[in-house]
Amino acid sequence: MKLEIIFLFWNIFVMLVFGMDKLLARMKKWRISEQVLLLLAFLFGGIGALFGMVLFNHKTRKTKFRFGVPVIVVFNALTAFLLFQYFG
Repeated sequence: MKLEIIFLFWNIFVMLVFGMDKLLARMKKWRISEQVLLLLAFLFGGIGALFGMVLFNHKTRKTKFRFGVPVIVVFNALTAFLLFQYFG
């Protein structure tokens, strides 16, 4: 149960980082790099990244995000499933 709460808050954080980057882009300010955004998604934040992309309409035209983030979500789900099978 504790791990699910951490997972939830982490994905909310990742979603908000995508929103922050969109806001910074609109303000023409310093941006969060694409590598950091993808890394956050890869580190079990794929669902948050996907929600952030849809909610803030951010990085939806970039091929590596449009196709990469859904692949990361599947990878995250499979990895989490295996972790819970062996350690949970």
